Amino acid sequence: MKKYIKPLKIGKLSLPSNVFYSPLAGCSDYPFRQMAARYQPGLMFCEMVKMDALIRHEPSTYHLLDYDFSMRPIGGQLCGSKPKLAGPCARIIEELGFDVVDLNCGCPVDKVTKDGSGSGMLKNPELIGEVIANMVAAVTIPVTVKIRAGWDDDNINASLITKIAEEAGAEAISIHGRTRQQKYTGKANWNHIKDAKKAANSIIVVGNGDVFDAKAGLALFEQTDCDAILVSRGTFGKPWIAENIKRLDNGISPLTPDVKTHLLDHMAFISSYQTDRKALQDMRRIGCWYLRSGTGTKKLRESLNRSKNLMEVEKHIREYDWGQTNFN
Repeated sequence: MKKYIKPLKIGKLSLPSNVFYSPLAGCSDYPFRQMAARYQPGLMFCEMVKMDALIRHEPSTYHLLDYDFSMRPIGGQLCGSKPKLAGPCARIIEELGFDVVDLNCGCPVDKVTKDGSGSGMLKNPELIGEVIANMVAAVTIPVTVKIRAGWDDDNINASLITKIAEEAGAEAISIHGRTRQQKYTGKANWNHIKDAKKAANSIIVVGNGDVFDAKAGLALFEQTDCDAILVSRGTFGKPWIAENIKRLDNGISPLTPDVKTHLLDHMAFISSYQTDRKALQDMRRIGCWYLRSGTGTKKLRESLNRSKNLMEVEKHIREYDWGQTNFN
């Protein structure tokens, strides 16, 4: 049987595996990455940062780029459509010690696309090439780019952008099988990833979209012939998904982690990093992530959402009747 999970080189950077974890705005924060680091994805990313804010040295933007050694290899992701800022901002990411700098051309949120950034750049492929070229000229670390299949079904251009990114010097391109118009609805069309892989010469093609379990991860490799996969929402409440993809590839039984322990550990990381108020808000969200795939968890989810402080959150988690729950 063919094996898909293996070490990978992106430029001069050697990665331990070809299963990556996405940059996820509002989600892939420092505590999230502390949990993910336990399971050693081949590469993980901080949340995206806007070029304009980075060049102004806004403290809140630099805060998003916090990381520690356990999280390496690690990438920083830039969002912006101004070529003149691309080089200086990429250099900042390199100077902060990141292993990779990525350009976001996939975010579908209106407040990002309205100025032509994120997936708004899909409407101007030549601009993507110009921005990438400026980044490549400014740094020695690998430059990568993340895109969607196209703006809408009538404007699918992932293969074209793959060629442009390669010519501009990008070492890898991650392709989400959805269009910007879809946002996160419907299904990702992996055929667009397959077509981009066929269009590529030397650039690494990374498949993305609808990898919510280990079986889907291997299926994405098989159906598209991509070089690596990027897991996004499938990491929510499952920081171990990279390990389970690797295990399935090797014919080994999957991990069946103790969700209670993971919730408490994640809470400890959040509590030591965020203010109490922010930590409480985060735990309501994080709790739903871990619990949504299980049965017998409804009462606990409701209790977490009603909690008024972190002590209540911890009490509910510790005292819940976990014997009534079941996780696939």
